Amino acid sequence: MTGLGGLPLYLDLAAVMGMSQSIEKHVQVRVGEQGWSDVQVVMALILLNLAGGEHVEDLRRLEEDEGLCRVLRKVERAGLKRKVRRALERRWRKERQRTVPSASAVFRYLAAFHDPEQEQLRQTGKAFIPAPNVHLEGLEKVNQDLVEWVQSKRPEKMATLDMDATLVETQKAEALYGYQHFKAYQPLNTYWAEQGLVLHTEFRDGNVPAGYGQSRVFEKALSLLPEGVQKVRLRSDTAAYQHELLRYCAEGKHPRFGRIEFAISCDVTREFKEAVGEVPESEWHPIYREHHGKRVKTGQEWAEVCFVPNQMSHSKRGPEYRYLALREPLRQLELPGMEGQRELPFPSLEMNRQSYKLFGIVTNMDWKGDRLIAWQHERCGKSEEAHKVMKEDLAGGQLPSGDFGENAAWWWIMVLALNLNVAMKQLVLGPGWEQRRLKALRWALIHLPGRVLNRSRQWIIRLGKNCAAYRLLMGARQKILQLAHSPTGT
Repeated sequence: MTGLGGLPLYLDLAAVMGMSQSIEKHVQVRVGEQGWSDVQVVMALILLNLAGGEHVEDLRRLEEDEGLCRVLRKVERAGLKRKVRRALERRWRKERQRTVPSASAVFRYLAAFHDPEQEQLRQTGKAFIPAPNVHLEGLEKVNQDLVEWVQSKRPEKMATLDMDATLVETQKAEALYGYQHFKAYQPLNTYWAEQGLVLHTEFRDGNVPAGYGQSRVFEKALSLLPEGVQKVRLRSDTAAYQHELLRYCAEGKHPRFGRIEFAISCDVTREFKEAVGEVPESEWHPIYREHHGKRVKTGQEWAEVCFVPNQMSHSKRGPEYRYLALREPLRQLELPGMEGQRELPFPSLEMNRQSYKLFGIVTNMDWKGDRLIAWQHERCGKSEEAHKVMKEDLAGGQLPSGDFGENAAWWWIMVLALNLNVAMKQLVLGPGWEQRRLKALRWALIHLPGRVLNRSRQWIIRLGKNCAAYRLLMGARQKILQLAHSPTGT
């Protein structure tokens, strides 16, 4: 029996994608060694994420599922020649007892991604990002292959990249304090909005500012975009408000994509507030949203602002940007005796005896202001939702070790599981499933009880008589078979 009757569907999709071959080619931690192979460990951790496990020790639950283990053993040998199968068996000095690696074996495996020499380069009080070793770079290449495969089946000419960091709170003694005053790690993620995939991630300590080295990370993400992408746009918060990055995008320095359009939140400095205060009241425009087919005022307003930062005022040849201000009235009244004593957690400005929340956007795009603001705010929807999925639906919120490299590998494998699930929803399950969280998929598709049978040299998972997911599973397997034989771009 198995309690994960739908999980082998992800093995079907991974096989069509060629994930095992990609892991074997790029990661290479266990080349020529005995014991668990790279494919066995990485795929086990991907399945752990999809099934809902959060800790390395949760692999025990997969091992206890006898039906799933029989399927995994069959999958390992599927399509292999006799010589390769025998070589796989010879990796074990004694008779193999387990189907899924033990927790201790996985911890030993993850240790290969940690570089102690990089730790010696740390300086107290300074931001530092350890350079990834060749194995960690291998996981990045596996993700690149996954993204390229999805692009080949679902081509997109536009790549809107959302760059944002997320805090992963932890109690590890080796972790450092972040800006929220708790111990954390702070990965910087680059999310491809059109495909719904995480294109790149850089694992970081909690004390590393989100904007640290962001130009370098952005250029790295651009190099990972697959063929077929013709135009790139960038959205980000104030962490990306760096004139080096803005200039790089505006001046078209990238050899492949040229000029890159962007909309980035800017710092609300004293000079910016002064420029906003000079905007006539007649130039503020209301922002609307669609509600049941009607345009409804949000209470927010926007205006163009004539503003040149001090960092750019000395250069006559520098690119010119548009600055937009967004204001929203503060409706909460002050208590008597508290006037002027409050400290708000966001920028504010007093205009015409009214207090406003104040935000700013810098851009090199010529869109109308309300359209540009709505587009820039979409970043707060999907990319930040991906962060919640990473930390709540998958195992990204529970880091396994105090060693930086081990946690970075754990995070990368979680990203592989996330992107595999996105491919499942978009390319296999189709409309109606794309917006569903992984928690819903576990209930409807993955956690299905079934009986594993071996008949006529075929392995069969027999579901309950009235299983509502039967048609869904059969349709999904047929779609995966079509993907295996469909030409590129279809």
